[in-house]
Amino acid sequence: MDAQTRYQTWRAHAGHPSDIERELAWLADKPEEIAERFGYDLRFGTGGLRGILGAGTSRMNVYTVRRATLGLARYLQAAIPDAASRGVVIGYDCRRMSAEFALEAGRVLAAAGLKAYVFRHLCPTPELSFAVRRLKAAGGIMITASHNPPEYNGYKVYGEDGGQILPDVADAITREIEAVQDWFSIPLADPAEAERTGRLAWVGDEMDEAYVKTVVDAIRVAGVEDADRKALRVVYSPLHGTGGKPVEAVLRRVGYTDLHLVAAQMQPDGEFPTTASPNPEEPAALERALETARQVGADIAMATDPDADRVGVAVRLPDGEYRLLTGNQTGGLLVDFVLGQRKAAGTLPADGIVFKTIVTSELGAAIARQYGVAVEDTLTGFKYIGNRIGHYERTGERTFLFGYEESYGYLAADFVRDKDAVQICLLVAEMAAHHKRRGKTLVDALEELYRRAGYHEEKLVSKTLPGLDGLERIRGLMARLRERKDGLAVDGEQLLWTEDYEVLRRRYTDGREEAIDLPRADVLRYGFAGGSWLAVRPSGTEPKIKFYLGARGDSEAACRETLARMQRAVDRVLAEA
Repeated sequence: MDAQTRYQTWRAHAGHPSDIERELAWLADKPEEIAERFGYDLRFGTGGLRGILGAGTSRMNVYTVRRATLGLARYLQAAIPDAASRGVVIGYDCRRMSAEFALEAGRVLAAAGLKAYVFRHLCPTPELSFAVRRLKAAGGIMITASHNPPEYNGYKVYGEDGGQILPDVADAITREIEAVQDWFSIPLADPAEAERTGRLAWVGDEMDEAYVKTVVDAIRVAGVEDADRKALRVVYSPLHGTGGKPVEAVLRRVGYTDLHLVAAQMQPDGEFPTTASPNPEEPAALERALETARQVGADIAMATDPDADRVGVAVRLPDGEYRLLTGNQTGGLLVDFVLGQRKAAGTLPADGIVFKTIVTSELGAAIARQYGVAVEDTLTGFKYIGNRIGHYERTGERTFLFGYEESYGYLAADFVRDKDAVQICLLVAEMAAHHKRRGKTLVDALEELYRRAGYHEEKLVSKTLPGLDGLERIRGLMARLRERKDGLAVDGEQLLWTEDYEVLRRRYTDGREEAIDLPRADVLRYGFAGGSWLAVRPSGTEPKIKFYLGARGDSEAACRETLARMQRAVDRVLAEA
């Protein structure tokens, strides 16, 4: 069915929500917009759905949510014998339509015969993961678009382990979704009737309290004293998202009394009115937090994204200004702190393991190995880290110590199986308090890591190529890179190997080949003499091609020069896109 026909089918349907009805009328004389909105279905990837809100098959709306949920319900009923009684937990963030989408998902599940646990109020993504595990549910749904702009929303699916689903499960759910041909006749339970019959249950304050208590008990560091905590001045902002209450709660309970909240950003608001970006990877997201930090002279400032699974950190320098740490720097510092504290307490296990992704800095890995701790790389996406935690939990071969990725996501305690900024805000505060007692800032501690493991600096370069044409251009660029016999050349750097995760092979420049023991993915990675590396992959959630640059050098100057040469090489490649 072509886009125009699909549009006319939508127009002919009676009973649309008023906002959808208005948009459909507005589209009547806009063929290009119709082609964009109805030319394809919003793709259900390994993270679920994510897209712009609005009318159309390629948009986030009640129909895409209902259809996805019916597909998920059918998958769970086929895959998990007791899925109906165990149920599915549904959480949501502060975004436009999040609460409405959560209830719609619950109504579809209840009508399909599964119990739906729906949060009464917004919650962080990691609390959704926690709730799935605590309730022993068959799965979970989180309505969120993470750190995307206000016009986006999304639908993330979690397995019974509390981790995001992997590609094989996503493919199976996709097949069930695609089998739902009639978008407008999906059965919906009446909420009151579903509640009366036990098919709809509400999750409320008791889950919040259980989550906060578990974070405090797991993350509080025995080697940090109460006086150290009282001496640390902390600024925090949830960027209008879900982190406000739980982050404040864990910090205050552990004893951080000199805590300053960014008042203008504490109220949940899906418009994110006081920030140019709700993404803590971008400096603009921390502007208000830094204003407050300067006013009060804070030691550290932190900001979490709307669903509170990522956190950005800034550190006060001796001159009173602040330095923003990258996700890789914060990760390296946390690896050192966690392992160092375990070693000092005599609790560092011989079978411990740290996880990172293939596009994350090697700094944390180098530090972990200095402690004698194993490091394992995963594909990009915290779902793979969560999956490996579960693997070692079942086999008993390894003890999880820490997991992180370069995009500001970290996990320290595995009662959650996704990145958890609530945990990490507390852990960063504990780390900063520990170093302050010794007269050091986190920047001082970072410099010490560089002296121990070499200087590391990373950069992400991405190019947005929207629409169907953009997808073709991204595919073409990846194909051309794979055709190059000499890999991706960087002036002044000797290429040692090329990894292609589509065929799971590492090819050395001397002709040797090795298998890569990871799932397939559309990723290329290049390794250079001296420890620098470069990776390229299409984004899984946005119309972007991403280049990850990782430079290593014996000095800061040498490291930055290598990074500049890598940037020039990437610029040449992007000029072809």
